[in-house]
Amino acid sequence: QVQLVESGGGLVQAGGSLRLSCAASTSIFSINVMGWYRRAPGKQRELVAEITSGGSTSYADSVKGRFTITRDNAKNTMYLQMNSLKPEDTAVYYCNAYIETYARFNYWGQGTQVTISS
Repeated sequence: QVQLVESGGGLVQAGGSLRLSCAASTSIFSINVMGWYRRAPGKQRELVAEITSGGSTSYADSVKGRFTITRDNAKNTMYLQMNSLKPEDTAVYYCNAYIETYARFNYWGQGTQVTISS
């Protein structure tokens, strides 16, 4: 069982920055993929960015060049640096951990609200 706790959300003006953190209750060294998802009001949850255990990253087209995902295995924490924020980035952001060993496991955090004012 892996518990994930997000932090760092808040209210900022368009053009500003935020850094989200996702702290895991256990070592993230062996977590295959960690990712950030978001759900905006009235919309489906979407993948924002993900990072593999090997450090490979991928991003949604809407955030490429503005967001950066990183993971610090020593601190058991994943981050999402968000720059040049836009009102359309407003959403609840969720941390996800995917582990595949003898079975597949998906773990989610409780979410953190990000609100961008125009």
